[in-house]
Amino acid sequence: MVKQLQVISGKHQGLDKKHSRSISDLSDPSTPRNNLNVIEDLRNNSLLYTHVIAFTLFELETITKSFRSDYILGEGGFGTVYKGYIDENVRVGLKSLPVAVKVLNKEGLQGHREWLTEVNFLGQLRHPNLVKLIGYCCEDDHRLLVYEFMFRGSLENHLFRSM
Repeated sequence: MVKQLQVISGKHQGLDKKHSRSISDLSDPSTPRNNLNVIEDLRNNSLLYTHVIAFTLFELETITKSFRSDYILGEGGFGTVYKGYIDENVRVGLKSLPVAVKVLNKEGLQGHREWLTEVNFLGQLRHPNLVKLIGYCCEDDHRLLVYEFMFRGSLENHLFRSM
């Protein structure tokens, strides 16, 4: 695992101890962490990723209409992915945008550590060929990720759909 990747505040281009953290600080399994510490770390780091939003579970329930079954886009090892829509009704100042909300399955193949790694890495990446991480939710034992919605479907669907 990359131990030296640094998270740097958009306001501070230099490394300063207050705003510089390695990914391992948040995801190292040898360090016992309770849920409150993880939430606090994410909240502190979300200030560093000025473009990643910390959503509440209530907001994501609103976005997905309480995770209705007809909003399901797909299911996988991580959990279930729902279509949703964020706008000013969810939170003032949000740009209207369709999204995909990925809900961590507590008995799934990926766990909290993988979820946290995804937040940390994808929260920093921006590329036209990668789906953008819009935000996350970490409340109690709920772990969710919010991505931009892919109108044309996933690469997997295009490569492996039946002809």
